[in-house]
Amino acid sequence: MRILFSLIILANVCAAQKVSTADLLQMARMRAPGLEQALRDTLGEENIQKGTAVAGETSDFVWAVAAEKGPSLQINREAPMAAFKAGSLWVVQARLNAGTSYKYTWMVDGKPIGGANNLASFGPDSYARPGVPEGKLTGPIEVPGKIYPDVKANLWFYVPAQWDGSTPLPVQVWGDGQMYTGPRPSQYRILETLDNLTAQKRIPPMVNVFIQPGIGPLRNQRSIEYDTVSETYLRRVLDEVLPVVARTVKLRGDGYSRAMVGESSGAIAAFNAAFHKPEEFSRVLSWIGSYAALQTSDLHPAGGGEYPFMVRKQPKRNIRVWLQDGAEDLENANAGSWPMANLHMANSLKLKGYDYHFSFGVGTHSQAQGAAELPEALTWLWRDYDPAKTSQEFVQDPAEKDQPLWQVVQLNRK
Repeated sequence: MRILFSLIILANVCAAQKVSTADLLQMARMRAPGLEQALRDTLGEENIQKGTAVAGETSDFVWAVAAEKGPSLQINREAPMAAFKAGSLWVVQARLNAGTSYKYTWMVDGKPIGGANNLASFGPDSYARPGVPEGKLTGPIEVPGKIYPDVKANLWFYVPAQWDGSTPLPVQVWGDGQMYTGPRPSQYRILETLDNLTAQKRIPPMVNVFIQPGIGPLRNQRSIEYDTVSETYLRRVLDEVLPVVARTVKLRGDGYSRAMVGESSGAIAAFNAAFHKPEEFSRVLSWIGSYAALQTSDLHPAGGGEYPFMVRKQPKRNIRVWLQDGAEDLENANAGSWPMANLHMANSLKLKGYDYHFSFGVGTHSQAQGAAELPEALTWLWRDYDPAKTSQEFVQDPAEKDQPLWQVVQLNRK
């Protein structure tokens, strides 16, 4: 059987065709003939030279790099793994836990070659499953702007296959929506995850609205919309975007049935919406949130960097928040520290008694961790949702109350 498998793969390699991820992994496990060429054809010469060549499926991965001297592969802060030779390439094949992300770096003589790279390890709920119906994606639809004059943006909306066509649906809004609506399988596997969780009844049937940042005369329109501490962007969502979706889909109007999701500046936009108007949006999913001074004003001279203090000092909002960040996220000389701000946000939410979850990994300013843990995050965010209700008091989990505050541990210096 192994001989037959090798002959089949070798025939594909000779035809200079890309090999499927499953076949590439099997070739690496067997150290099969033709592995070098399969890696080059499938992962690309540029990635191999830069140390960014990797392929994986359901926790199994294979890495390849070109190096004169035998390298090792370090994942997170674990002991480096030795590579084996495949022709002129060096290869590592390993299995990682699913549902999170990893940082990997190739090392030679204890020194890194290339940079540190983020890698999402997706679990089974992030892959299309046989028998699970796909929802329907509509868009792009251009939405002219009045709240931001001379600014237009595209939107898409995704309706689950389970919708009966008449019941009003909960609403989940995604910033930077153009990144999540491409052909399947997508880099972030958002639509696949939504299909699976809906079919498993881990989230309610809902309409997911994907909004592209505005395009207008100002180059920094995205930052103006997302990073400004005000209700302006929220008004755009409520007054200009959702009415377009409502022409086709019946929408729930209660904040209990609405969530907002975003990454980086989109994350602070999501938190900003719920913090200012919890009666409109009560659930927040924040990936690598930019709680930083990117857009300042006389009223908020530190911009989004004020949020950890605002959470502590102002009355508690009735919202539920999932925060995610990585220890090697951004440090900006003017705007602030992303990891420190997210740690500060987590402790502020905890001390104030918010229903929150903080997922702190090892990554850089990357969506790898957020995308990999999306099934867990959405399940947590929508847990105990009851369509018969229009409100619920969100309280901090007793188990979280017993946990200590988040602290900083020095790891990158002696």
